[in-house]
Amino acid sequence: GGSSGGGNKQEQQDAPKSSSSDDRNSDRTSRDYYFDSYSHHGIHEEMLKDEVRTRTYQMAVLNNAHLFEGKTVLDVGCGTGVLSMFCAQAGAAHVYGIDCSLIIDQAEQIVSRNGFADKISLIKGKVEEVELPVDKVDIIISEWMGYFLLYESMLDTVLFARDKWLAPGGLMFPDKAVMYLCAIEDAQVKHDRIDFWDNVYGFDMTPLKEIALTEPVVDVVDANHVLSDSQPILNVDILTCTKEDLAFTSPFRLRAQRNDYVHAFCAYFECAFTQVHKPIGFSTAPFAKYTHWKQTIFYTRQTLTICEGEEITGTISCSPNPKNNRDLDIAMDVAFDGQHSKINTKLEYRLR
Repeated sequence: GGSSGGGNKQEQQDAPKSSSSDDRNSDRTSRDYYFDSYSHHGIHEEMLKDEVRTRTYQMAVLNNAHLFEGKTVLDVGCGTGVLSMFCAQAGAAHVYGIDCSLIIDQAEQIVSRNGFADKISLIKGKVEEVELPVDKVDIIISEWMGYFLLYESMLDTVLFARDKWLAPGGLMFPDKAVMYLCAIEDAQVKHDRIDFWDNVYGFDMTPLKEIALTEPVVDVVDANHVLSDSQPILNVDILTCTKEDLAFTSPFRLRAQRNDYVHAFCAYFECAFTQVHKPIGFSTAPFAKYTHWKQTIFYTRQTLTICEGEEITGTISCSPNPKNNRDLDIAMDVAFDGQHSKINTKLEYRLR
């Protein structure tokens, strides 16, 4: 949630509990960080400095103080407590923040220093295991999104909290997310990342090229490299969706906007707060302002020569890996019958 923008969100759910409150800071080892990467301040720094992310939440809350006035709010994966404090600022009667990372020890001090100790209660533990002192809450706020929207995201946990605690007619912040796919030209980076293995100091290391091709890359895509339109491949209504909806298969049809070469597909997402006076959201698209989620790039084995107006069709499917459900298995069936290139193939990836 708030403590886990992109990156190892799930770690919050599996973090070891600290043995006593005395060893709060003295004793953190790399093993603790491995199991509980959200206890590391650097991750929170990156997310708080992500202005697009943090300011959108701030505006969604503070510009809708009338929705928070006197209400009970739950912050799922509260991290440093920043979202909880926005809600308290907006006039919430009480905010409950849950996180199972060690960061919650600092969050308590932060909340107290900023004068919200009587309005915000932080609870350390897994959302699935903790008890709240109330039966229902009016609003659930969470920053749950992962890379490729769903990778190690906390959405499952948010849905659990929704089903258990959200009052009828309650609000979810945010309540909508959409993921998109487009085609990109990326010759230079593909050469540096993939073809690199063909000749490494004179040695053939192509077995590693095979692995590199199956691993999506999270990086910034230059907006000028996008050569097709974008198609929605997943539409999430956080008020109504179920955990099962997050394993999806979607068709796509991408139309080239110029003559170019396709080296990869690129996925990005948008999030929106629509249950408010004036809907507000943000995008992680290549043509939008930078966010720490960047974009997710899927390199193809074969470069396609595409002409303006030609279309790549296919389906993309995504589901948790059966052996390790933190990993996502992503498959694309891609068909293209162009003037200069033809392809009909299945591409398989694993986000881990």
